[in-house]
Amino acid sequence: MELKKVLAGIVNLKAKGNLDIDIKGIESDSRKVESGFMFVAIKGFSSDGHKFIDKAIENGAICVVIEEGTDVKSLNVPNDITIIMAPNTRYALAIIACNFYDNPSKNFKLIGITGTKGKTTTTFMIKKILEQQGQKVGLIGTIAKYIGDKCLGESDRTTPDSLELQRIFAQMVKENVDAVIMEVSSQSLKLDRVTGCNFDIAVFTNFTEDHISEKEHPNMQDYFESKLKLFKMCKTGFINSDDLQVIKVKKLFPQSDIQTYGIDNPADLLAKDVTVTNSYVDFRVKLGEKNERVKTSIPGRFSVYNSLAAISVAKKMGVSPENIKLALEDVRVPGRSELVPNKKGLTIMIDYAHSPESLSSILKAVKSYTQGRVISVFGCGGDRDPGKRPIMGEISGTVADYTIITSDNPRTEKPETIVNQIEEGMKKTNGKYEVIVDRKQAIKSAIEMANKRDIIVLAGKGHETYQEINGEKFPFDERTIIKEIIKNMK
Repeated sequence: MELKKVLAGIVNLKAKGNLDIDIKGIESDSRKVESGFMFVAIKGFSSDGHKFIDKAIENGAICVVIEEGTDVKSLNVPNDITIIMAPNTRYALAIIACNFYDNPSKNFKLIGITGTKGKTTTTFMIKKILEQQGQKVGLIGTIAKYIGDKCLGESDRTTPDSLELQRIFAQMVKENVDAVIMEVSSQSLKLDRVTGCNFDIAVFTNFTEDHISEKEHPNMQDYFESKLKLFKMCKTGFINSDDLQVIKVKKLFPQSDIQTYGIDNPADLLAKDVTVTNSYVDFRVKLGEKNERVKTSIPGRFSVYNSLAAISVAKKMGVSPENIKLALEDVRVPGRSELVPNKKGLTIMIDYAHSPESLSSILKAVKSYTQGRVISVFGCGGDRDPGKRPIMGEISGTVADYTIITSDNPRTEKPETIVNQIEEGMKKTNGKYEVIVDRKQAIKSAIEMANKRDIIVLAGKGHETYQEINGEKFPFDERTIIKEIIKNMK
């Protein structure tokens, strides 16, 4: 593609060198650059792409994009290499990627789901509903990327970087998808990963404290404002009327078509007569001209909110009431209130809850219907908001009957440090607990103490099949571990 077309729509660029060149590919990773490529240098949290420009040129780059303010002379770029200076190379990369792949998101309906929790379940619900209606659907999110039933690969992050995202979109266009549902994280909005995407519908599920750290958001205001960017990119949206922060979106975007859903407060789509059991929830809601009874096999009150968000989108897209009901009853989401079958007949639930609000929500949900004890097994991720650790300890100590504090993904932190911080909150309660840093041993201990009336909640890892320690990911699938533990028990 001609360089000028690749750069279309980006303002305040400065250029040095030949502009009449043809770009064969785009990369922000110098190791992946090939002959005829453009290399875009990104200043990341742990590394600076400008330090790898020479390597990119060595691998065949004919054009480099650098951040405004960079000392060009210090880069020692050969004279035959075109240099483009952009005010913000993250933003530039997003637009460049859209241009290079011919703006693929304009060729299907794009639905973006943001919020602290509920994103993954809501995307799976919408996917299932649209497929029930006969559409070919793509999904991009925390667990993996899909076209229909075909998995395109597991996800490293909730929302891919802009270049990978446009590549995925282009593949989806090639395979003739009708709609794509994607989780849109606050980081992806803040760091321009979704800039240039043509969103048709936006959903804001809820807003609670999470992702506050040096590498994420400095405070809750920044976190909220980052999420609001999705509604600046989309004129049609659905929001949770029961969330005091999310409901502000309607007044903040008066020119947009923002509709509400909820349970407790007035809403455009209101759930009534809610029933929660240990294996499903059902409720009454208006579909078409009638109030219908809707059931979904994911237990917990939060499932009602996720279902309402999915129904709101489905109604907007013309899905029949019957297909909505059929899809919701049959939907399953890996690592979200996932019950693990086992030979001992124990109730063991795997859930991705990794924030104070989500841990409280899942523990209170199971507490409401469990006849025996709630045994909570959880830890907190390293290199993430340390302030939530004692809060989560206090939550588990207050709600669960027994807690085993353990390791999650310690990343570059010492697991013992994280566990000690969780324990500080636990000590504020009268809750019974023990500390077992080794997560496999913690799960084994929970299984050994449980009976058929109890429920074990393994919180934090959900769909993940690894444990991240010092930058390395080790195999750790809790489903497999449960099976092995029970197999070896006498």
